[in-house]
Amino acid sequence: MTNSGDSFILRRWAGRVRTEDAATYTAYIARTGAMDYAATPGNIGFQLVTRDLGDGTTEVTTLSWWRSMEAVRLFAGEDVSRPRYYPEDDHFLIARPDHVEHHLVRASQLQWPGPA
Repeated sequence: MTNSGDSFILRRWAGRVRTEDAATYTAYIARTGAMDYAATPGNIGFQLVTRDLGDGTTEVTTLSWWRSMEAVRLFAGEDVSRPRYYPEDDHFLIARPDHVEHHLVRASQLQWPGPA
């Protein structure tokens, strides 16, 4: 699948960590995967979000935006459905998915609110 017109690709990955490890793990992702997103040609942005599940675990989700599936391949490798894991992920993750999602973004607007 290739990008056409003004549409682009959203790649979504989510895993779970112990809530006590969430801040350390998200800092780790920011130094590894997020920086690799930003350094890959065709990446147009990313976000790292968390959600406390209330049971001692936190869901960690990365959202990255790409100009095309070809750009995703530059980051992910030939099998774009597989997550890209880093050496310390096994130390933190208590739920480690085997696949990521890809969505074709048809419309988007994001305005950072800035200081109140």
